[in-house]
Amino acid sequence: MDDANDLFGSLDKRPQPAARPLDPMVLALQKSTLKKTAPVADGSDGYSAADIEVLEGLEPVRRRPGMYIGGTDAKALHHLFAEVIDNSMDEAVAGHATFIEVELSADGFLSVTDNGRGIPVDMHPKFKKPALEVIMTTLHSGGKFDSKVYETSGGLHGVGVSVVNALSDSLEVEVARGRKLYRQNFSRGVATGGLEQLGEIHNRRGTKIRFHPDEQIFGKGAAFEPARLYKMTRAKAYLFGGVEIRWACDPSLLKEKDETPPRATFHFPGGLKDYLASSLGSEFQVTQEIFAGKTEKQGGHGSLEWAVSWYGGDGYLLSYCNTVPTGEGGTHEAGFRNVLTRGLRAYGELIGNKRASVISSEDVMISAAGMLSVFIREPEFVGQTKDRLATIEAVRIVENAIRDPFDHWLAANPQEASKLLDWVVARADERVRRRQEKEVSRKSAVRKLRLPGKLADCTQNAAAGAELFIVEGDSAGGSAKQARDRASQAVLPLRGKILNVASAGHDKLTANQQISDLIQALGCGTRSKYRDEDLRYDRVIIMTDADVDGAHIASLLITFFYQEMPALIRGGHLYMAVPPLYSIRQGGKIAYARDDAHKDELLRTEFTGRGKVEIGRFKGLGEMMAGQLKETTMDPKKRTLLRVDVIDAEKETKEAVEALMGTKPEARFRFIQERAEFAEADALDI
Repeated sequence: MDDANDLFGSLDKRPQPAARPLDPMVLALQKSTLKKTAPVADGSDGYSAADIEVLEGLEPVRRRPGMYIGGTDAKALHHLFAEVIDNSMDEAVAGHATFIEVELSADGFLSVTDNGRGIPVDMHPKFKKPALEVIMTTLHSGGKFDSKVYETSGGLHGVGVSVVNALSDSLEVEVARGRKLYRQNFSRGVATGGLEQLGEIHNRRGTKIRFHPDEQIFGKGAAFEPARLYKMTRAKAYLFGGVEIRWACDPSLLKEKDETPPRATFHFPGGLKDYLASSLGSEFQVTQEIFAGKTEKQGGHGSLEWAVSWYGGDGYLLSYCNTVPTGEGGTHEAGFRNVLTRGLRAYGELIGNKRASVISSEDVMISAAGMLSVFIREPEFVGQTKDRLATIEAVRIVENAIRDPFDHWLAANPQEASKLLDWVVARADERVRRRQEKEVSRKSAVRKLRLPGKLADCTQNAAAGAELFIVEGDSAGGSAKQARDRASQAVLPLRGKILNVASAGHDKLTANQQISDLIQALGCGTRSKYRDEDLRYDRVIIMTDADVDGAHIASLLITFFYQEMPALIRGGHLYMAVPPLYSIRQGGKIAYARDDAHKDELLRTEFTGRGKVEIGRFKGLGEMMAGQLKETTMDPKKRTLLRVDVIDAEKETKEAVEALMGTKPEARFRFIQERAEFAEADALDI
């Protein structure tokens, strides 16, 4: 059996790390509990040594839980789980454990089991208690104050598992060590019994901690959330590919719409690259390959793993130190941003792209989905909850590890590298443009000069109630400009069919004048830069001819909005106008029909009297009189609008757009073949 000193050291001799919280076991002034007494002659107002309170054991944790877990809310409650599983992960990273089991029982108890070395159970030489009891009931006790036992670990302050014990109304520890099984029970930081030896045991080793959060601390009814625990558990498995983590949850705790499974096993040899790939799913990505890699220890200074890809959504960087999530970032994230930014600038200089010199780390990371995990010896964190890494050396470790691999990755994929560089430079251009336009009113002279020349804008300043009609050609634009309400309706004519953005590259898209005009007119940006508050119009209305060509143009415009501004559709801003295809006149009576079926219905129901019925077909919006266009299509009191939306079928819609509008003709042919039987003969314009 290993000696307790070997694993946890002499607890009274270990140096304390610089970045630990103040030890609340110091003398505490409890002014709120002082008795009111009459002033004494020396002017001390009754304040004496008897009023000084000494907090012993784990009482400081129960008095001030916020100092140790950040509060008493749901986040703090689940931090208890993080503290326990971090110890098991430390065993796995050190090479002593191959699996971890997490189980949430119906009674609200959470257990974490590993097959590591097991907490030492022999007597501690100073405290004359089993090492297990010392660890569970004493702050700043553990084997991680130096690197003899754990070269890298997530816990360095020696308070993690003792804090969990202090804030649990019931906690049980089982240790399988030296072919013997031991158990000890605790409640609110105090041992409720001695260490029990349960006899010999074979084919088992490691530690199991089973605990229940204390309602006196977290409030009545406080309980672990299965979905939250499940995500935390899965994330740990991605952080170290050498460990298998098994999840179990009593089915009675799962809600009907909860996607959390009752059982699951996580083992990801691919590590962060697998995690990022599964997170992005079918999202648009600038480069085909994710830039990912890992390094072993560099001269004893640490190791790291990373994965990053650039995509059409909002950027994020998830970082970890010794498997502990650092939600507020820190020095390792700074090094990551630095090395990617410098690498792209250097590549731009290498290929002669002068615009690359203007890019900043903001431009690089604003649409980057990144994962970074570092393992370093004796890291310094800001606070006990370890949300931010403060180790200065981490900047150099990350930069040195990633610099050469990133340079090689760019050089080995020149086409992909150029796409990425163009993408980042475009983000830089947007940043510069936004800075120049900041706090300039929508109708200021500067902004007005930037609007497309063909745009006939409305006169009102507010976006609320404003409408933009997108029409085909100058002829239709002329009629629409005459028919509009100048105060609230703007008109933007487009020349012919716009670019099919689903099959065009980024360069082609940015160079297209019609798309550039449309983006400028809307003013809200595209993809990750879209800002609904900057949208200049409340409604964006596609108004094309009521024929096959008009429908094709409308489909291209809808594809543009779906690919480049999906949030505009989700926000309920995109509409289709319904212009008439026929005019029907009989004497002084006139009506308009949107299609053949509507025409036949009107002839049957509205035009049954005497007199010749004259039917005229509009060849396009440009042939309609301004009065007719206003009456049938643009007047809010008389028109019909169809709102474009995607309801509960995001995946199917994406697949349909890619099949019909994408670059693969075989996918389009297959789509048409599968649906040909549903087409009606009279609906085809052949």
